[in-house]
Order: sequence, then structure tokens, then C-alpha cells
Amino acid sequence: MSIIELKNVSKTFDAKKSNIHALSNIDLCVEEGEIFGVIGLSGAGKSTLVRCMNLLEKPTDGEILIDGKNLLKLSNRELRLMRREIGMIFQHFNLLMQRNVLDNVCFPMEIAGVSKAEARKRAKQYLDIVGLSDKAKAYPVQLSGGQKQRVAIARTLASNPRIILCDEATSALDPQTTGTILNLLKQINKEYQITVVVITHEMRVVEEICDRVAVLDHGVLAEVGDVKEVFKAPKSNAAKALLLERKIKQLEGDVANDI
Repeated sequence: MSIIELKNVSKTFDAKKSNIHALSNIDLCVEEGEIFGVIGLSGAGKSTLVRCMNLLEKPTDGEILIDGKNLLKLSNRELRLMRREIGMIFQHFNLLMQRNVLDNVCFPMEIAGVSKAEARKRAKQYLDIVGLSDKAKAYPVQLSGGQKQRVAIARTLASNPRIILCDEATSALDPQTTGTILNLLKQINKEYQITVVVITHEMRVVEEICDRVAVLDHGVLAEVGDVKEVFKAPKSNAAKALLLERKIKQLEGDVANDI
């Protein structure tokens, strides 16, 4: 069953010299409980696409449906309630620097009107899930990049989401830390049946975590399919280019290791 549906979605940004067509007639479905990847080179429209999924960006045309409900037809109150079910994890963590780790995780519950005692109780549980119980009183400046991202994941879980959108969530992390974060997302997906959408330019991320993948090319949906099928026999030039780039990076890594 599809939990996210994009129907004929287009997004155009007004610019001084000419309009920028970030997305063009995108039709896409994400099934409930899967980990779905969206990949493309820089400027492909990936971040615009994911921001349309929770209406942080309003599409110029088309429909965005969550559980069959068109977000564009919801009232402001209904949209706020729906967004509580759609968590988002960003590349640069977006933590509140003046709050400690525990209070960062409590923040979305405070906004939702949860009592302070209940929020702190639940925040400790979420920190345990992401393996940061010992960092509850630390401040973001005292954490590594991977730890900050785990706090961001715990904070997202605090909203009790059905969907988590990850916008280049591992791009600022080293390979080892990236692997840790991907394993955590897989664990959350499996144990809590949360649908995860991963926006990335890294083929390794898609290969390691995703069930299906959509390939974007200059705002156009070039290809959609099971990850293994797309990697084995890419149909679009965009997918072929991404696979070639991945092979080059692997060869460069092999040469560096030999040296």
C-alpha cells in the first residue's frame, strides 16, 4: 500500500533572468514500511522533491498524497497535524545549540503539548534507542558529527512519525560514521515499521539501505526500480553515469590503499 503518492508534481522557481524548472511531471509512489531512495547528481532536484513531500516546498502543479490525503487541500491545522507524522532529518543536524541533548529531544514534544515529565521520560527512551543515553546532559558542541545526527534521529522519533525523510543525512559524515547511521535507520525501519525516504547522491548509501530507488535527472524522473535491478541493468543515462562515478571512486580508493 502506498503511503506517499506524488501525482504529476512540478516545481518552478521564479528567477530574474529565467524560471528554474526544478521538478517536471513527477509520478512516484512510496510503499508503507519500505526504505525508498531518491538519487541524482547535484542539481537533479532531489532536495526539492523531498521538501515537497511534507509541503515545505509547495509544488507549482500536481498532488501530494499521504495515506490518500491531498496535503494541498488540508487546512493549516490539518497540515500541522499531518506533519507530526512526517519526521525530517537534515544534513547539518539543525540542533538547538543552547540546549543539551535531552532538551533537544524534548523540544518537539514540548511543542505538541506533552508534559515536561512525560517528555523527559520519552526522550531518555529515544536516546537509548540511538545509543546516546550517556550524552543526555552534553551540548551539541561537545558531540561528534555522528553523535549529532543520532540526536537528530532521536528528536525525530519523539514526534512518533510514520514517515522519516532524510535529506542528505550522511553527506557530512565520514564513511565509518555513515555506516553506523545507515544501520540505525535500518533498525528503526525494521523494529518500528517507519517508512524511510533517503535523499542522496551516494550510490553506496542506496545500495546499503534502500529497497527501491528513483533516479532523478535535471528534475525529471529518469528511472524507478528495485535497487538490485537498477544497479545490475540501469536503463537511464543518469543511472549509468552514477554507477560509472561509483566505479571510479572505488578504483581511486583501491589505488590509495595500495599506496
